[in-house]
Amino acid sequence: MYERKIPLTLNCGLDLIAEVLYGKWKIRLLWFINEGHKRPSELLRKIPDASRRVLNVQLNELEEHGLITKIIYPQAPPKVEYSLTAFGQTLIPVIGELGRWGDKHSDHLRAVILKRMEQSS
Repeated sequence: MYERKIPLTLNCGLDLIAEVLYGKWKIRLLWFINEGHKRPSELLRKIPDASRRVLNVQLNELEEHGLITKIIYPQAPPKVEYSLTAFGQTLIPVIGELGRWGDKHSDHLRAVILKRMEQSS
């Protein structure tokens, strides 16, 4: 069983956001589900660097946090689709604004990230 090495801190909104959205693919998953990519295979195609297992773990966590719902259609093979909850939809404008900020500052951010990668190798 997983045991946290760092104690959970939920003192402010930023702590809460970090706990809910921590995970490399969660923000992208929310964005792509909002765009209409609802099936796990579609999401995997949109995020080819992610493994199916990691995507499933992060989708399950988003569902546990009440941001998405999972619908399983009773057929063979089972068909699964995800959709945003009303609560999850409230994050879409925030994610959009973060994306615009990243686009606006992309040259600076890319340079800083590449410099850090060069220093660590």
